[in-house]
Amino acid sequence: MEGFQTVVLECPMQGEPERARPNDSRRATPPLGRAFRVTLLLKGADAVLEVIGGVLFLIVSPSSVSGLVRALTQHELSEDPNDLIAAHLRDAVAHFSGARSFGAAHLLSHGLGKIVLVLEIFRGRLWAYPAMLILLAVFIVYQTYRLAHGFTFGMFALTAFDIVVVWLT
Repeated sequence: MEGFQTVVLECPMQGEPERARPNDSRRATPPLGRAFRVTLLLKGADAVLEVIGGVLFLIVSPSSVSGLVRALTQHELSEDPNDLIAAHLRDAVAHFSGARSFGAAHLLSHGLGKIVLVLEIFRGRLWAYPAMLILLAVFIVYQTYRLAHGFTFGMFALTAFDIVVVWLT
């Protein structure tokens, strides 16, 4: 069976514990360790998307975003003027120009910081663990403050995900 690696145990001498052969590079990973790796991968992917979003905040004009949202929601709002998602999108775009530089700074700092720390954790750099905890704690506190002043599902989801990563770390 090519592609599958099997663990073959040496026949132990009497009184000697069983152990895997020295050439076996795989070892069992506990479930929390796997969950931690998966959340780190997701955090890294999220960080890349945040950087892309931050760059888009800087290069796309508010009028372009407004026009795109208007075009996308016009048909839905003509059928149902109280459509929750379409109305929420239009409301969010109305505040886009005022939050443009803040949004770009938040997304870029959050994204770039996480990319560096996720890469360093995967490289086995021990200093990256407390640095990741500190970075996430700062953002969790700030995001909670923002949620207290105006709830958004996106900010809530981001904060909850950050809390899960801190818990798994």
